[in-house]
Amino acid sequence: MTSATDIKQLLQHHGIQPSVQRVAIAEHVLATDRHPSADQVLQEVQRKLPVVSRATVYNTLKLFVEKGLLRQYQIAEGPTVYDANIERHHHLIDEETGRVIDIPWDAVEVKNVEGLEGFEVDSYMVVLRGRRRDGS
Repeated sequence: MTSATDIKQLLQHHGIQPSVQRVAIAEHVLATDRHPSADQVLQEVQRKLPVVSRATVYNTLKLFVEKGLLRQYQIAEGPTVYDANIERHHHLIDEETGRVIDIPWDAVEVKNVEGLEGFEVDSYMVVLRGRRRDGS
């Protein structure tokens, strides 16, 4: 796990003043492979830092997205989620658990994006849905 000192340096490197609240939020969202909503981040961070407010969490997550530390997605029905994996990748939603799983970019091939008449595609991400096979 990354230390608070490392987190502070990372925040400073991205032009973010590392307050106690921002460090606590970063320690959670940058260490998880899950895709938490802002409310899930709030609940988790309040376990360590009960005084952190909903507004602080929402504003901090927005700042982290603006500074390139997180990506923000509306992957499935429900709230916006945050992803610390800022590399290009796709997602799979496990239909049994609802968990969002990162899928390597090269695992999925998308063709003929240039051929979409009337559109210039800037970026894309594939969202797959499925469930684990028996025995996995």
